[in-house]
Amino acid sequence: MLHFECDYARGCHPRLMEALCRTNEDATAGYGEDPYCAEAIEYIRSAIGKPNAQVHFLVGGTQTNATVIAALLSPWQGVISAATGHVTGHEAGAIEQSGHKVITLPSHEGKITSADLESYMEVYTHDEAREHIVEPGMVYISFPTEYGTIYSRGELEALHNTCRRYDLRLFLDGARLGYGLAAAGDLTLRDIADLCDVFYIGGTKVGALFGEAAVFPEPGLCRAFFTVMKQHGAVLAKGRLLGVQFAELFRDGLYEEISRNAVERARELKDVLRQKGYEFFLETPTNQQFVVVSPAKLRELQEKVCLSVWEPHGEDFVIRLCTDWATTPGEIEELSRIL
Repeated sequence: MLHFECDYARGCHPRLMEALCRTNEDATAGYGEDPYCAEAIEYIRSAIGKPNAQVHFLVGGTQTNATVIAALLSPWQGVISAATGHVTGHEAGAIEQSGHKVITLPSHEGKITSADLESYMEVYTHDEAREHIVEPGMVYISFPTEYGTIYSRGELEALHNTCRRYDLRLFLDGARLGYGLAAAGDLTLRDIADLCDVFYIGGTKVGALFGEAAVFPEPGLCRAFFTVMKQHGAVLAKGRLLGVQFAELFRDGLYEEISRNAVERARELKDVLRQKGYEFFLETPTNQQFVVVSPAKLRELQEKVCLSVWEPHGEDFVIRLCTDWATTPGEIEELSRIL
């Protein structure tokens, strides 16, 4: 079987495995208080241009989203997300379990617009009964989105400005951050650090065995974030396992290099799909490609290809084909023969 169902089906990049094996018998302090985590933090601070940034390593995406949101919201506040946002439908109510409502706005190919955010906040601000309503305290976005689309610098600046106007925190889910930055956009990692209150750098889907790096570009936003992590079971005793991996990813541009591989393979896949006459559900520049197939074609493909069935589309289905950091040209060629 060919595997194009997700970007976390494989283990990790060989360099990370080699680093984990090389350091396996080292004895260090626990809970991230080790030299490998310290090294990784300095690499990340350098990459984002924020020498005093607060960086914490967690294990997975849902854990990171739930912990960040719980840490930054007051008990009476909720988080605004696109209706298709990961926190709304694919995290089993993890956000609501912590007592915070997810407030949904219309999704525009996975994104929310500053105009929709402005409209919602104006209605909330002028509602005489707003004390009976969950107060918005944060905006959650993904880069790339669940539909593989990316925000432009202008779009992120507009959201940033609206958030500032209404005293909202802007949180960017970067589970696939490398793939978004490798796409043909105008947004850089340093732009994200300048425009977001908090974001995370995904490792699980971009070459690591596991791990996400939560980044607060300006220190002091959440003084007790480590304590909140502990409350959420998000502190790994052998924290160096995360530090070793992120240090290797950011040591000499490996993160960017392997992210580009996924996007380049996705472009090859897109060319194949076009040549074979597939209907695209939407245009995406990242490693996720969405096409419409008939039920019969879906059954035929599933005999040889692991893929994701995304949603119904009339009598047909939208499927997602996903490349990753290790997808090879040979795998694209083999998939082409099947398609």
